[in-house]
Amino acid sequence: MQITTASFVISNTSVEQCPKDNRPDFAFIGRSNVGKSSLINALCQRKNLAKTSSRPGKTQLINHFLINERWYLVDLPGYGYARVSKKSKKQFQQYITKYFKERKQLCCAFILLDIRHDPQPIDKEFIRWMGEAQIPFVLVFTKADKLSAKKAEAQVSNYLTTLEEEWDALPQHFVTSAAKLQGMEALQGFIGSTLDEISTIKTF
Repeated sequence: MQITTASFVISNTSVEQCPKDNRPDFAFIGRSNVGKSSLINALCQRKNLAKTSSRPGKTQLINHFLINERWYLVDLPGYGYARVSKKSKKQFQQYITKYFKERKQLCCAFILLDIRHDPQPIDKEFIRWMGEAQIPFVLVFTKADKLSAKKAEAQVSNYLTTLEEEWDALPQHFVTSAAKLQGMEALQGFIGSTLDEISTIKTF
């Protein structure tokens, strides 16, 4: 699947204000500073679709982008470290949780993980919650260009081995680099095949 058009639609803090049509959502979320905005821009082949910042926690709203007039890419606030108040963090958590639980158009979530780091408790907790809530998701390892191919492979293997302690079947995963465009074609292909699968079997 090639992404030919991408446009901003709406930002909000309420699932009730999300687009009401039947186009499916593919949501991107991860710990702050995981490289989410850079990955979204690389995936969509746009320089400034999602706003990048050197300050973690820049994304603070549910952001919908219409892709190919067919589906929505949803840029969600990062969890974990962010230079915001505890009150704001709690508000983020509340509306993100509500989005995942109530957004019927949600097709799949992409949980982003920095490949340079060992499994973090906050990531494992979020992945566990998604599984318990039965929300479909895949794992996306980011910043692969920061490591050698051998080290990156070892980091992914270690991460998956850790998850096997709690999971009977591991979620699908992708290894990516926004800087090198690594994994973008695979992500586009996954989204395209998922869209084809749901086009005839799922209504919202």
